[in-house]
Amino acid sequence: MLYSLNQLRPGSITVNKKDVEFFRNLLNQRIQELRTEAGKTVEDMDGDENFPDPTDRASMESNRNSVLRIRDRERKLIFKIQEALTRIEEGEFGICEECGAEIGIERLKARPVTTLCIECKSSQEIEEKKARSAV
Repeated sequence: MLYSLNQLRPGSITVNKKDVEFFRNLLNQRIQELRTEAGKTVEDMDGDENFPDPTDRASMESNRNSVLRIRDRERKLIFKIQEALTRIEEGEFGICEECGAEIGIERLKARPVTTLCIECKSSQEIEEKKARSAV
């Protein structure tokens, strides 16, 4: 079953049990999609291709490197999804790890793996920007 963000309560600010179950299903669906794609990548790379032309070989290597970078980002996302699923199991999903406030449902819809409310995330980004500009 495919899950759509339209199934969430329109205009809702906080997360209820039905919403948590929706996010659990959405995250499980997404993790399965990522694992399937990773498996396809491994299968595609198993073929030993022979490119006599150096330009073709370089192009293939460049494409392979791009795919591997994408898969590495997806691997990190799988880890974040697993952490979000753990927070769901522990009853901590939708709670900001910085201030303890509820994370708004709109923020969770945009990024279900988030651990910070919008205020704490904004503060974190401002601090990071200050640190970068000080260097």
